[in-house]
Amino acid sequence: MTSSIRGTNLLSLDGLSRDAIVEILEVADSFVEVNRRTIKKVPALKGRVVASIFFEESTRTRLSFETAAKRLSADVLSLAVASSSVKKGESLRDTISTIDALGIDAVVMRHGSSGAALQVSRYVPHVSVINAGDGQHQHPTQGLLDVYTIREVLAERHGTTGREGGADLLRDLHVLIVGDIRHSRVARSDVAAFGAMGAHVRLAAPGSLLPDDVASWPADVANDFDEALEWADVVGLLRLQKERGSGAYVPSLREFTRTHGLTAERARRLRPGALIMHPGPMNRGVEIDSRVADQANSVVERQVANGVPIRMAVLYLCVAGLASGAE
Repeated sequence: MTSSIRGTNLLSLDGLSRDAIVEILEVADSFVEVNRRTIKKVPALKGRVVASIFFEESTRTRLSFETAAKRLSADVLSLAVASSSVKKGESLRDTISTIDALGIDAVVMRHGSSGAALQVSRYVPHVSVINAGDGQHQHPTQGLLDVYTIREVLAERHGTTGREGGADLLRDLHVLIVGDIRHSRVARSDVAAFGAMGAHVRLAAPGSLLPDDVASWPADVANDFDEALEWADVVGLLRLQKERGSGAYVPSLREFTRTHGLTAERARRLRPGALIMHPGPMNRGVEIDSRVADQANSVVERQVANGVPIRMAVLYLCVAGLASGAE
């Protein structure tokens, strides 16, 4: 098990220990205060250079990573892939080598191929590589911010002041992940993150949208979606990833909504206080009813807001290699 990400890469949450995750959450706590200031900046990574390279479209992840780097006073090199030499056939290795030659300390990368971030870490072993989503493999910071968000809400409810006490509230929590699990890197990261924190995780999806290796996952498969909703403390919804071919795995969007959509009627089955997550973008009316998405127990906006302090914490730990706290 990896006990800390200090001074290294963040490629996956698989194998990351509970202590390593708690460390990230606690460092993120210190950066929440920074984001509330009038001048939202600290010199923690002053003079460092972070390259932001997104081979796939992104709004939330890209903006929050670049915001995080700038709030740490790092310089950001942002590659517009659509207008780069990648469009001329340049290889991933040559693209990374070109950027590395400019002098960088970290690469934040999203790529459509699983394992791309690992390959980059081998091309530039002297640079911290942070996976912002690779194919159907992992999206580590999404898993971390989901855990952080639920911890934050539970701590508020319990009046917990200690950071570790807040993390303990995740132990034995019932987390239900619903939707296109086959194609979802978020599902894989959430299972790893919540599992490491001691939560019980179940998966709910049409059989065609469960991965072939689901039996090896540290999670149970729910046979009855409605019953699983009554069991859950947290429901994490996933969109159908049509860009990865999920449309071929279901008869129709209407059929998916009928069997596994969180409709207003189904939402009434949730136990009092149950929380609803979604990594975005949401397909309102497909995996989640618009009215449900806007309910008070939805933490979707908190997830977006928490992306910045979590990604500040990851950049800080990976690049500066320090244990905790903001300068």
